[in-house]
Amino acid sequence: MPVLQIKKGASRRSAYDLRNPNADGEERHTLAIVVDNEAGVLARVIGLFSGRGYNIESLTVAEVDHQGHTSRITIVTTGTPAVIEQIKAQLGRIIPVHDVHDLTVEGPTVERELGLFKVAGTGDKRVEALRLADIFRANVVDSTLESFTFEITGTPEKIDAFADLMRPLGLNEVARTGVAALARSRVEPR
Repeated sequence: MPVLQIKKGASRRSAYDLRNPNADGEERHTLAIVVDNEAGVLARVIGLFSGRGYNIESLTVAEVDHQGHTSRITIVTTGTPAVIEQIKAQLGRIIPVHDVHDLTVEGPTVERELGLFKVAGTGDKRVEALRLADIFRANVVDSTLESFTFEITGTPEKIDAFADLMRPLGLNEVARTGVAALARSRVEPR
Protein backbone atom coordinates (compact mmCIF):
# COMPACT_ATOMS: atom_id res chain seq x y z
CA MET A 1 0.00 0.00 0.00
CA PRO A 2 1.54 3.37 -1.01
CA VAL A 3 2.26 5.98 1.63
CA LEU A 4 0.44 9.31 1.21
CA GLN A 5 2.82 12.18 0.58
CA ILE A 6 0.96 15.09 2.24
CA LYS A 7 2.85 18.10 3.53
CA LYS A 8 2.01 19.22 7.04
CA GLY A 9 -0.59 21.99 6.92
CA ALA A 10 -1.31 21.36 3.23
CA SER A 11 -5.02 20.84 3.75
CA ARG A 12 -7.60 21.99 6.25
CA ARG A 13 -9.96 19.21 5.23
CA SER A 14 -10.35 16.19 7.42
CA ALA A 15 -9.43 12.78 6.05
CA TYR A 16 -12.76 11.62 7.44
CA ASP A 17 -14.79 14.04 5.34
CA LEU A 18 -15.90 11.57 2.68
CA ARG A 19 -18.31 13.90 0.89
CA ASN A 20 -17.57 14.49 -2.76
CA PRO A 21 -16.27 18.09 -3.12
CA ASN A 22 -17.70 18.16 -6.67
CA ALA A 23 -21.20 17.15 -5.55
CA ASP A 24 -24.09 19.60 -5.68
CA GLY A 25 -24.23 22.03 -2.76
CA GLU A 26 -27.10 22.29 -0.35
CA GLU A 27 -29.99 24.55 -1.30
CA ARG A 28 -32.82 26.08 0.72
CA HIS A 29 -36.29 25.04 -0.49
CA THR A 30 -39.79 26.03 0.60
CA LEU A 31 -42.31 23.19 0.28
CA ALA A 32 -46.09 23.68 0.42
CA ILE A 33 -47.99 20.49 1.25
CA VAL A 34 -51.80 20.21 1.21
CA VAL A 35 -53.02 17.43 3.51
CA ASP A 36 -56.20 16.13 5.11
CA ASN A 37 -56.87 17.90 8.38
CA GLU A 38 -56.97 14.87 10.64
CA ALA A 39 -55.13 13.58 13.68
CA GLY A 40 -51.65 12.19 13.08
CA VAL A 41 -51.02 13.65 9.61
CA LEU A 42 -48.51 16.25 10.82
CA ALA A 43 -46.69 13.58 12.83
CA ARG A 44 -46.39 11.40 9.71
CA VAL A 45 -45.03 14.26 7.61
CA ILE A 46 -42.55 15.32 10.28
CA GLY A 47 -41.64 11.69 10.93
CA LEU A 48 -40.50 11.41 7.32
CA PHE A 49 -37.98 14.20 7.95
CA SER A 50 -36.73 12.99 11.32
CA GLY A 51 -36.56 9.34 10.27
CA ARG A 52 -34.20 10.15 7.42
CA GLY A 53 -32.17 12.85 9.16
CA TYR A 54 -33.49 15.78 7.11
CA ASN A 55 -33.52 19.16 8.85
CA ILE A 56 -36.54 21.45 9.04
CA GLU A 57 -35.62 25.14 9.31
CA SER A 58 -39.21 26.40 9.51
CA LEU A 59 -42.63 24.80 9.87
CA THR A 60 -46.10 26.34 9.74
CA VAL A 61 -49.45 24.56 9.66
CA ALA A 62 -53.01 25.83 9.41
CA GLU A 63 -56.38 24.67 8.14
CA VAL A 64 -57.04 26.35 4.80
CA ASP A 65 -60.40 24.81 3.82
CA HIS A 66 -62.95 24.23 6.58
CA GLN A 67 -65.46 22.49 4.30
CA GLY A 68 -62.87 20.27 2.62
CA HIS A 69 -61.05 19.66 5.92
CA THR A 70 -57.63 20.32 4.39
CA SER A 71 -54.59 21.98 5.92
CA ARG A 72 -51.49 23.47 4.40
CA ILE A 73 -48.07 22.66 5.79
CA THR A 74 -45.25 24.99 4.78
CA ILE A 75 -41.78 23.56 5.40
CA VAL A 76 -38.44 25.24 4.76
CA THR A 77 -35.65 22.69 4.47
CA THR A 78 -32.16 22.40 3.03
CA GLY A 79 -30.51 19.68 1.03
CA THR A 80 -28.86 18.78 -2.23
CA PRO A 81 -31.13 18.75 -5.29
CA ALA A 82 -31.24 14.94 -5.12
CA VAL A 83 -32.28 15.02 -1.45
CA ILE A 84 -35.00 17.61 -2.15
CA GLU A 85 -36.40 15.45 -4.98
CA GLN A 86 -36.37 12.44 -2.66
CA ILE A 87 -38.22 14.40 0.04
CA LYS A 88 -40.90 15.50 -2.45
CA ALA A 89 -41.35 11.97 -3.80
CA GLN A 90 -41.66 10.48 -0.32
CA LEU A 91 -44.11 13.18 0.80
CA GLY A 92 -46.27 12.46 -2.25
CA ARG A 93 -46.55 8.80 -1.22
CA ILE A 94 -48.07 9.56 2.19
CA ILE A 95 -51.80 8.77 1.92
CA PRO A 96 -53.38 11.96 3.40
CA VAL A 97 -51.14 14.21 1.23
CA HIS A 98 -53.03 15.80 -1.70
CA ASP A 99 -50.36 18.06 -3.25
CA VAL A 100 -46.67 18.79 -2.81
CA HIS A 101 -45.33 22.01 -4.33
CA ASP A 102 -41.70 23.09 -4.29
CA LEU A 103 -42.27 26.84 -4.30
CA THR A 104 -38.55 27.48 -4.76
CA VAL A 105 -38.47 25.94 -8.24
CA GLU A 106 -42.00 26.79 -9.36
CA GLY A 107 -41.28 30.49 -9.73
CA PRO A 108 -41.41 33.70 -7.72
CA THR A 109 -42.91 33.45 -4.24
CA VAL A 110 -44.01 35.73 -1.45
CA GLU A 111 -42.58 34.64 1.91
CA ARG A 112 -43.47 36.29 5.20
CA GLU A 113 -42.77 35.58 8.83
CA LEU A 114 -43.96 37.19 12.06
CA GLY A 115 -41.54 37.84 14.90
CA LEU A 116 -42.04 39.06 18.46
CA PHE A 117 -39.02 40.62 20.17
CA LYS A 118 -38.70 41.60 23.82
CA VAL A 119 -36.01 44.27 24.22
CA ALA A 120 -35.02 45.53 27.66
CA GLY A 121 -33.18 48.79 28.07
CA THR A 122 -33.17 52.28 29.48
CA GLY A 123 -31.95 55.67 28.33
CA ASP A 124 -30.21 55.87 24.97
CA LYS A 125 -30.60 52.14 24.26
CA ARG A 126 -34.37 52.45 24.68
CA VAL A 127 -34.50 55.42 22.29
CA GLU A 128 -32.29 53.61 19.75
CA ALA A 129 -34.50 50.50 19.91
CA LEU A 130 -37.56 52.64 19.12
CA ARG A 131 -35.74 54.38 16.27
CA LEU A 132 -34.67 51.08 14.69
CA ALA A 133 -38.16 49.64 15.14
CA ASP A 134 -39.53 52.61 13.22
CA ILE A 135 -37.06 52.03 10.37
CA PHE A 136 -38.05 48.34 10.18
CA ARG A 137 -41.77 49.20 10.52
CA ALA A 138 -42.04 47.13 13.67
CA ASN A 139 -44.96 47.86 15.99
CA VAL A 140 -44.74 48.21 19.76
CA VAL A 141 -47.32 45.74 21.08
CA ASP A 142 -46.37 45.92 24.76
CA SER A 143 -44.40 48.37 26.85
CA THR A 144 -43.19 48.56 30.43
CA LEU A 145 -40.76 50.93 32.11
CA GLU A 146 -37.99 48.36 31.53
CA SER A 147 -38.82 46.83 28.14
CA PHE A 148 -40.63 46.90 24.82
CA THR A 149 -42.18 44.04 22.89
CA PHE A 150 -41.99 44.59 19.14
CA GLU A 151 -43.99 42.86 16.42
CA ILE A 152 -42.41 42.68 12.98
CA THR A 153 -43.55 41.04 9.76
CA GLY A 154 -41.38 40.43 6.72
CA THR A 155 -39.02 38.07 5.00
CA PRO A 156 -36.89 35.78 7.16
CA GLU A 157 -33.86 37.89 6.21
CA LYS A 158 -35.59 41.05 7.50
CA ILE A 159 -36.45 39.31 10.78
CA ASP A 160 -32.81 38.14 11.12
CA ALA A 161 -31.49 41.64 10.43
CA PHE A 162 -33.82 43.17 13.04
CA ALA A 163 -32.69 40.59 15.62
CA ASP A 164 -29.02 41.31 14.88
CA LEU A 165 -29.54 45.04 15.47
CA MET A 166 -31.56 44.53 18.67
CA ARG A 167 -29.04 42.18 20.36
CA PRO A 168 -26.65 44.92 21.53
CA LEU A 169 -29.63 47.01 22.67
CA GLY A 170 -30.89 44.39 25.14
CA LEU A 171 -32.74 41.69 23.18
CA ASN A 172 -34.08 39.28 25.81
CA GLU A 173 -36.51 36.98 24.05
CA VAL A 174 -37.60 36.09 20.51
CA ALA A 175 -40.63 34.19 19.19
CA ARG A 176 -41.01 33.49 15.46
CA THR A 177 -43.92 31.96 13.57
CA GLY A 178 -42.02 30.35 10.73
CA VAL A 179 -42.38 31.04 7.03
CA ALA A 180 -45.76 31.32 5.31
CA ALA A 181 -45.38 31.34 1.51
CA LEU A 182 -47.43 31.52 -1.67
CA ALA A 183 -46.46 31.39 -5.32
CA ARG A 184 -46.81 34.82 -6.97
CA SER A 185 -47.83 34.08 -10.54
CA ARG A 186 -49.82 30.85 -10.34
CA VAL A 187 -53.55 31.11 -9.64
CA GLU A 188 -55.41 27.84 -9.23
CA PRO A 189 -59.20 27.63 -9.75
CA ARG A 190 -61.33 26.91 -6.73
